[in-house]
Amino acid sequence: MIEFQHVFKSYGRSRNILADINFRIEAGEFVFVSGPSGAGKSTLLKLIGGLEPPSRGSITVNKNRIDKMPGRARPYLRRAVGVILQDTHLLFDRSAFENVLLPLTVVGLERSQAITRARAALDKVGLAGKEDLNPVEMSGGEQQRLAIARAIVNRPAILIADEPTANLDHESARRIMDVFRDFNRVGVTTLIASHDTSLMATYASRTLQILPGRFTDLRGVQA
Repeated sequence: MIEFQHVFKSYGRSRNILADINFRIEAGEFVFVSGPSGAGKSTLLKLIGGLEPPSRGSITVNKNRIDKMPGRARPYLRRAVGVILQDTHLLFDRSAFENVLLPLTVVGLERSQAITRARAALDKVGLAGKEDLNPVEMSGGEQQRLAIARAIVNRPAILIADEPTANLDHESARRIMDVFRDFNRVGVTTLIASHDTSLMATYASRTLQILPGRFTDLRGVQA
């Protein structure tokens, strides 16, 4: 499903953010990516999502070689990969419902089907009845759940999230993690970058740990 072989990533002439990274994630796994700020967690997720190319090495995602993929083909890859970044990039000139509907409109899904799927995605993350709210009217936890709904409305095979519980209280963080776990239980391969050790202790069965100069694949161990 996801495989890194001798992957390096740097920006310009700076040092490598990631150096000689190797791992394989099978379909349906639930994996955390841990490490301190600046270690490369966000970079790793962006490489998986096709948002950035590697500097060197081979990356395969959903049977596609990202390092060989032309830029024009990457938007098609991202239909199979739901991405939730720290900046949710919600559109504040439209309603919550319109934010979730947009990805389906872009791919040309018939409108009645798109409406049904958008409503189902909002219901799945606990936002039924809040379709008409503008994102600015929502709490931080609700905005995160709205971003999740938008990421999963295309029914991706892979879901990746960068610090989705940052700046949330413990109860809100657990509710969001339960949403991710529910998707994983129906077969969605899930990767979450986090530094929250209490959440990892509860939810993680595998952790990719990134530390300065060191990468460790921890199976059955929480970082």
